[in-house]
Amino acid sequence: MVIPTDKSDSDRLLWVTGVLGLVAALVTGCGEFLLHFDPQARFTDGLAFFAGIEERRTTIGHFLGVLGAPMYVVGAFHIYLMLRGGHAKWALALFVVMAYGCAMGGVWIGSRASISAIVNAPQYPDLGHLVELYNLRYETLLQVTRFAVLFVSIVYVWLVAKGGTAYPRWMAIANPIVLILLSFLIYLVAPELGKYLMPIALNVGFGLFFSLSLYFVYSQNRVAS
Repeated sequence: MVIPTDKSDSDRLLWVTGVLGLVAALVTGCGEFLLHFDPQARFTDGLAFFAGIEERRTTIGHFLGVLGAPMYVVGAFHIYLMLRGGHAKWALALFVVMAYGCAMGGVWIGSRASISAIVNAPQYPDLGHLVELYNLRYETLLQVTRFAVLFVSIVYVWLVAKGGTAYPRWMAIANPIVLILLSFLIYLVAPELGKYLMPIALNVGFGLFFSLSLYFVYSQNRVAS
């Protein structure tokens, strides 16, 4: 892995990777919103929230989600660059795990339009078996992504809290898990607002994270100049 040693190149790389991480959250979030949003907020009732979604909407959501998800790997590299001053080896481990988790997430989101079509198809006896196969083949992969986010959050909190990274210590609070859980908290407190955040909670969390990270890149560059 080649890291620029010239400060201007390093700053440019921080900006590019951070912006692409933010773009990943926005584009993937738009795609997942089209795939998953349900006005009735039936998110705890199995796959019921897919009922009634138009094919055109899920097709657009499919392409946005699949095309946006790989950019999260670039965003993971941004986090590595911001954390490597605290402990380069653990920062690299964070990057590898997050990149792998993003790859599994990309496979998962690429399957959602298909399961939506199955849910909305005429109900034949063997459709239940197809749904079971889907859950085995794809929902299992989502657990890898969730584990990756948990691992990234734990390592991130540890590195930022002990210092030496490009983030102030208080940024340990603004870790991916906490930012993702904010969407769930908003849903509990204000369901009419939260139902718009719940389907894209991960993307909302990482969108906030990359926005904050880019703010620190900007702040440090301004102080340095």
